[in-house]
Amino acid sequence: MKVLVTGVAGFIGFHVAQRLLASGCRVTGLDNLNDYYDPALKRARLSRLDSEPGFSFVAADLADRAAIAALFEVSRFDRVVHLAAQAGVRYSLDNPRAYVDANLAGLVNILEGCRAQQLAHLVYASSSSVYGLNTRVPFREEDAVDHPVSLYAASKKSGELLVHSYSHLYGLPSTGLRFFTVYGPWGRPDMAPIRFARAISAGDAIDVYNRGQMSRDFTYIDDIVEGVVRVMDTIPQARPGWTPETGARNHSSAPYAVYNIGAGQPVGLMDFIRALEEALGLKARMNLLPMQPGDVPHTWASTQQLFDATGFRPCTGLDEGVERFVSWFREYYG
Repeated sequence: MKVLVTGVAGFIGFHVAQRLLASGCRVTGLDNLNDYYDPALKRARLSRLDSEPGFSFVAADLADRAAIAALFEVSRFDRVVHLAAQAGVRYSLDNPRAYVDANLAGLVNILEGCRAQQLAHLVYASSSSVYGLNTRVPFREEDAVDHPVSLYAASKKSGELLVHSYSHLYGLPSTGLRFFTVYGPWGRPDMAPIRFARAISAGDAIDVYNRGQMSRDFTYIDDIVEGVVRVMDTIPQARPGWTPETGARNHSSAPYAVYNIGAGQPVGLMDFIRALEEALGLKARMNLLPMQPGDVPHTWASTQQLFDATGFRPCTGLDEGVERFVSWFREYYG
């Protein structure tokens, strides 16, 4: 099987590509290696893929219409796993156009390539952030997601709508995956696990928002990868009797589906910090701060629909996942 993985030098894209290559797939990886965070980490991930048989790399920006069109013209793919995006809730407050370029214009360029090839299945990254102001937990795919609280979340919800239009108009089979707080080895340095681990190791105080009264559905990277790989071969079918009034919001009369991928077990922020302290063997000093704009107090994924579709439910416990993360953190950062 030949697979295009976009965002291949990113946290999730790197792990997905590794798994696909290990299973014998040929992987074309796309990334622009931008400087949203230290490109050295992206290059380090990429260096581990470069030596793998069956891997090829294309340096290009999603928003470069000509470059993306040329990629699809010269290569045919059995699957596209579209993970590239401008990430980060807080960054979107100051740099909104980066999200329009990557998450909207860039997505349309990928969709046009998939349409031209009559692709068998597009799997793409959405986000738990789309649940926005929802307070009923666990978050279910059937819930309305019409009230995002950040531009990042709005761009991800808009992406789901763009993909649905292509599935409806052109019969493009597509599955969106709403990822919940992914952590683990090779993680993004702008996210809490690495920020906290660095500060605790250096004896610096960590910033704890909403004075710690928050919870997240922390999901270990291996569970995310397993979900992605299983979904790749779970191709959605059109549901002819489906209507917006009577059908589930995450399906359609088009070949379209959306699933949560989360641990299904929300963890209090203070409990996560305690697990990190134990794995590091150090105590954290904390700055207890108010909630930040664009943030939400709690996330919690319902995983039943993912299980019904694929037979898989994330299963890595927090203590095990944090220990693996800390082992990598010490090795990579010294």
